[in-house]
Order: sequence, then C-alpha cells, then structure tokens
Amino acid sequence: MIGIVTDSTSSLSPADAEREHITVVPLQVIIGAEVFTEGQDVTSDMIASALASFVPVSTSRPTPDDFLAVYERLAADGADAIVSVHLSSRMSGTLDSAQLAAKQASVPVTVVDSTQVGIATGFAAGRAAQARDAGEDAVGVADAARRAGESSTTLLYVDTLEYLKRGGRVGSAAALIGSALAVKPILTIADGLVSPLERVRTQAKALARLEALAVEAAQACDDGFDIGVQHLASVTTATAVAGRLATALGRDSIPVDEVGAAIGAHVGPGMVGVTITPR
Repeated sequence: MIGIVTDSTSSLSPADAEREHITVVPLQVIIGAEVFTEGQDVTSDMIASALASFVPVSTSRPTPDDFLAVYERLAADGADAIVSVHLSSRMSGTLDSAQLAAKQASVPVTVVDSTQVGIATGFAAGRAAQARDAGEDAVGVADAARRAGESSTTLLYVDTLEYLKRGGRVGSAAALIGSALAVKPILTIADGLVSPLERVRTQAKALARLEALAVEAAQACDDGFDIGVQHLASVTTATAVAGRLATALGRDSIPVDEVGAAIGAHVGPGMVGVTITPR
C-alpha cells in the first residue's frame, strides 16, 4: 500500500482528503502573538479581518517531527511506501521538513515538489492518489503528482501586491510598480514563484483578462482538465467569475472555495484565483 501525504496549503477539504485517502499535514498560522493550526482553529475570515486591521499575520511550516509522526502512523497502518506532495519549495520550507523526515522514516518516502500552491497542489496530490489506485508503484505515483504540478496553470487577481510584499512572496520592485501605477495585477506561478503576469487598470478589466487567460489554458488541454476558483473574502466576485468560466467552457458549474488561512495570509482580501490542471 502507498500512502499519500500533502500539506494544508493544498486546499483539500476533509471530505475530499478522506475519500481519496490523502493525509493532510497542517501549517501553523500566527496572528499577532497567537498561534493557530490551519484546518483546526483558524478561519480565512480571521485572516482577512487581521490583515485589514494591520495585525501581523505570518505562517510557519510543519516541523520534520510533524511529518515523521505522520509517516510512521501510515507505516503502522500498512503503508510500505509513501509519496508526500507539497507546495513549491521556493515559497515555503515545508518541503525541506518533509525531506528531513523522509530520511528518518521506517518506509521509503518520495517527496514531490508540486512547484505550485493552493488547489494546484491539491490536484497534484489527487493525481497521485489516482495513480496509486490504478496500481502504479511509488515511482509512478510520484511522477503523476510531479507532472500535474508542472503542467498546471495558476492565475491570481489581487487587489494589491501589498500583502505578498509583506510576506516576502513577491519582489519589492513589483509591489512598488503596482502601487505607483495604481494597477490591478494578474499574477501566475512560474518556476515555483509568484510572478507578475500582466497589469490592468481596473478590477473589471483585470477579471475579464483573468477569465480569458483561464479559458485559453483550459482549451489547450487536449485530454480534459480539472479547474477550480478560489478567493479570500470575495465570494460574490469569485462566484461570478466561476459562472462566466463555466459558460465559456461548457460546464454546468465550477467549484468555488475560500483559500485556506496559510495562503490567505499572503494574498490578502479580494484575491480571486483560477487553477487549471490538465488530465
């Protein structure tokens, strides 16, 4: 049996994780001086409120001991190999913790850098689970996750780059350019980093461009795709984006979810993101 592990930035719901037999290791979220555990005692609303009030918000990776405890529990439950799929190593030390734990685990652990964040990492973990259920060995399962991450397109609209700048997730120059020109940036994940893609003058134009880029990416997927929309404190806007995308792509609906606290801490209120992962 192959165990599949991911981290809480993957945005997998408890129901999805349980159905696909994926174990989720949570990140810590620090609001002011209080430490919370993602998925347990902190909500995205708490993050949005803190950021809007200029209360310091940061995140902390799981420790190697956290991962090792999970790996050993899976081994005790019968796993003879584990594939551990995580957010980009260029945005978090989570992967490093997983790799350190893998060296001490009693069963072989393959750690996969999805090079992504959010539901793109979740889709990569889901691909790993599908490969496992199809009878692939650990190498094949890890390859499925790696391919999913590397082929994903993640597009983000943010009201401001200020929150990414605060968290060190985008360069100061990009943040200053955005502020100086009063633009609405569209971002993407490139080479494992949040990178500016385009600058648009208004929110309406930025969202229209976001949707056009998402449709273009989806239509380039020859064998189908998974798609999802995420947001922070912007459910009305995100739902409208998802509805227009569903119409453009001939789908009945597209899932809309609020990002987890760890991602929300860096993107800030008003973020709307679209992820497309080819099948």
